[in-house]
Amino acid sequence: MDRSERLEKKSMPKRTLARSRMLKRAASFQRVYRLGKSYAGRHLVLYVFRVRAGERKLKGEVGFAAGKKLGCAVRRVRVKRLLRECYRLHQEELVEHLALVLVGRKAAVTARRQEVEKCYLSLCRRAGILKGTRP
Repeated sequence: MDRSERLEKKSMPKRTLARSRMLKRAASFQRVYRLGKSYAGRHLVLYVFRVRAGERKLKGEVGFAAGKKLGCAVRRVRVKRLLRECYRLHQEELVEHLALVLVGRKAAVTARRQEVEKCYLSLCRRAGILKGTRP
């Protein structure tokens, strides 16, 4: 890597997913499941809970789930990793004050990242949570 590539890489925005922004407690997941709206696609189900502006709980947090029906732990971890990557790449495009849960489906086990990403973006458009779209 030469100097110009390093400078270009430094100027690019860093798209990381902080652990502090991830849902961890079962109660948080249940709240999004119960109070949020679900959108189902071939590879995943997207649960969207719109948090009120003044509320501190669940503000801008996201959770990832893969049930045991998907197979062994290796497969479930792969599906969750795919979902995390799709969210990480497009987190800047989402409106604020949302709590999301992405649940992997059986089709995601054998799917490529591009397929899951395409499904994720179509569900986000349908939910109206991308900047510039309406619900």
